[in-house]
Amino acid sequence: MSMNIDIIEEGELSKTDNRSDEHAEEDSSKVKSAPKVVKWGLLVLSCIFSFSGMTGGPILLRLYFLHGGHGKWLSSWLQTAGFPILIIPLLILYSQRDKSLPNVDFFASRKLLCCAALIGIAQGIDNFLYCYGLSFLPVSTSSLLLTSQLIFTSFVSFIWVKQKFTPFSINAVVVIIMGSILLGLTRAGDRPPGVTNSQYLLGFFITIAAAALVAFILVGTQVAYAKANQAMTYPIVLQFQVCLAFFATLSCTIGGLISKDFSAMQREASEFDLGAKKYYLVLVSNAVVWQVMYIGRVGIIFCSSSLFAGVSSATFLPMTQIAAVITFHESFPAGKGMALALTLWGFTSYFYGSYKKQQRAKSPTP
Repeated sequence: MSMNIDIIEEGELSKTDNRSDEHAEEDSSKVKSAPKVVKWGLLVLSCIFSFSGMTGGPILLRLYFLHGGHGKWLSSWLQTAGFPILIIPLLILYSQRDKSLPNVDFFASRKLLCCAALIGIAQGIDNFLYCYGLSFLPVSTSSLLLTSQLIFTSFVSFIWVKQKFTPFSINAVVVIIMGSILLGLTRAGDRPPGVTNSQYLLGFFITIAAAALVAFILVGTQVAYAKANQAMTYPIVLQFQVCLAFFATLSCTIGGLISKDFSAMQREASEFDLGAKKYYLVLVSNAVVWQVMYIGRVGIIFCSSSLFAGVSSATFLPMTQIAAVITFHESFPAGKGMALALTLWGFTSYFYGSYKKQQRAKSPTP
């Protein structure tokens, strides 16, 4: 599932993190130091990748379901099955690693990879929930509902890492809840043809469940990073993502074999409205586009911050809505427009509060 909000911020956990390597943060900053032109170029490229994946991924999945695709586990599998693509930048980084920094580990620790494996299994389940919901919902509605992950992340962060609520985060939670309620009330004019009211409601609540699971995945990632006992460099973050995607793909593979989604591919291809060749093209494109998004997301966090990754996600959200309306001629009633406005308001409030918090942390204490 596309993680529309990357919230990997420091709560009280970072204050109690006793790292064995006292120079981890210093080493990480050395690795990040690069010519400004190169860094800005990588940031722009990462934004393009993230935008392409966040927009193209949901569109391609919905295209699969609209034209005869039924495999929930198959479509879930596609979201991470392209993870071998991530090995290419890893090999490039390995060949160009700076051997003058002996204190910086290139390879992720076993402990970190074990955490990635557990989170990957949860990611596979979350992908299934997301695809199940999207099979009954328009892309624009699904994308808006997924923004409720901000609500769940706030609560999970409060319980797990003692991240305190602020007036800005409380305001964000309230207005996004209002937006979700508004979407539920306007379902009559938003339901796709052939989808019953019960199916729409099922997709509605399963998508919210997917957003809730994302919260545990994001905060779990935060905990894993904080307890890694090594500098979180770009290569290590990529290895974490590869391991996560491998186990997510493995869990979806098991689900697909049990549900016989893979054995039904030949039949689906022959019955696909756009033809067999385009059926396989849609599947392959799905796998590639999602990995492009993951590469972009990791690059944005590495070159800038998780806060900027969240802001960029909020900026891309209306683009996903517009792309869905243009591609599938989805209805966009006034209620959905109001829900989008409330969601953007919630995003702005939350990220402005995070920005103010970071500025206060950077300011010298008297």
